[in-house]
Amino acid sequence: MLKGRHLIDIMDFSIEELDEIFKLANEIISKEKDFSKVCDGKLLATLFYEPSTRTRLSFESAMIRLGGKVVGFSEPNSSSVSKGESIADTIRVIGCYADIIAMRHPKEGAPKIASMYSTVPVINAGDGGHQHPTQTLTDLLTIKSIKGTLSNLKIGCCGDLKFGRTVHSLINAMSRYENNSFTLISPEELKVPDYVKKELNRKGVNYSETKNLEDAIGSLDILYMTRVQKERFFNEEDYIRLKDIYILSKDKMSKAGKDMIVLHPLPRVNEIPYEIDSDPRACYFKQVKYGMYVRMALMLKLLGIR
Repeated sequence: MLKGRHLIDIMDFSIEELDEIFKLANEIISKEKDFSKVCDGKLLATLFYEPSTRTRLSFESAMIRLGGKVVGFSEPNSSSVSKGESIADTIRVIGCYADIIAMRHPKEGAPKIASMYSTVPVINAGDGGHQHPTQTLTDLLTIKSIKGTLSNLKIGCCGDLKFGRTVHSLINAMSRYENNSFTLISPEELKVPDYVKKELNRKGVNYSETKNLEDAIGSLDILYMTRVQKERFFNEEDYIRLKDIYILSKDKMSKAGKDMIVLHPLPRVNEIPYEIDSDPRACYFKQVKYGMYVRMALMLKLLGIR
């Protein structure tokens, strides 16, 4: 069903197709050795026009653990992009070498353009402040594995909700499941974009906006923390003023429910102190592990390998 498809936006896949990926990811988790050679002879190209640690290494680790190999670049100056080559031509060339492409780009919509010229599946590994669908697959698998459901949840999104592509993708995805509601926690300058809220209104999904994490935390099933992203700011003074506006202290955690979980797409800066890592509700490193497994499942599906 997913063979040969692209993943540019989490909404590209139906709920049933997402469930297929999660089912396969869980199978890989329980029988990882059975999948160690299924991508023998396959090649993943990682085209990262923007810095990344987790996402790039997660994709590369996923393909290698499946028995495949990886080529690509981790910054554009090491490629023909520095000579002025267009995305369309880069993708046409890479499609002659690789079986599947994971692409990150600072410009919104760049992976969509790439998919229009590609002869092999393209996976959006993050485009500017727009979307990050494989992080959302990671988030959904983590939530489903820990909570046992993707419905009837109260989700708090805290921090940079304006530029945070992971938040935009998560809200889009979780709003498709039954009876979920959102608490959007941010300063005025970093509120969720109007187009995201319009979509929630269109779907009739309940949400509220607040500036106060301490007041909101007690009612949440999930707290999705994000960093304030220095690279998205044009004015350094604004970044410095806002960067430490939300810090998840032990005192704030004491006001949260015992079953609430804390997620974070990482990297973190100051918003989650190291002292929180030992709290059993801190699930962001579990999230990293799930991210590799869900990318393994996604690539198998897009390549049509079972």
